[in-house]
Amino acid sequence: MAKAVILCVDDERMVLNSLRAQLLASFGNNYIYEAAEDADEALELIQELSEEDVSIVVIISDWLMPGMKGDELLIRIHEQFPKVVKIMLTGQADESAIERAKKFANLHCCLSKPWSEVELLETIRSGLSQL
Repeated sequence: MAKAVILCVDDERMVLNSLRAQLLASFGNNYIYEAAEDADEALELIQELSEEDVSIVVIISDWLMPGMKGDELLIRIHEQFPKVVKIMLTGQADESAIERAKKFANLHCCLSKPWSEVELLETIRSGLSQL
């Protein structure tokens, strides 16, 4: 079986690089790490992976991005892939957006930027343990 994917969505390349480095250091080659710089790119990537029968197990998404906000993205993903662990990573999400994501996307956790690597990895592990 193909390795599962952890997808990171953020409009800042530096954040994506940092997340990838932390995930790779912690989980090694157990997963494939994908990145998208906005919601549209993420949805395209998810569609491609789905067509290739590759499962996405975790999505870590920023909230404030050009175009579609993170809560909207996670809700759309949840409609098609309800089992994916969804984590929002943000410096500026409003409470109503977080509540919407919890209610309609089964948001696992919302972490603030700058994030704690330990807290992020613990959050991912706790989400994965529920799969």
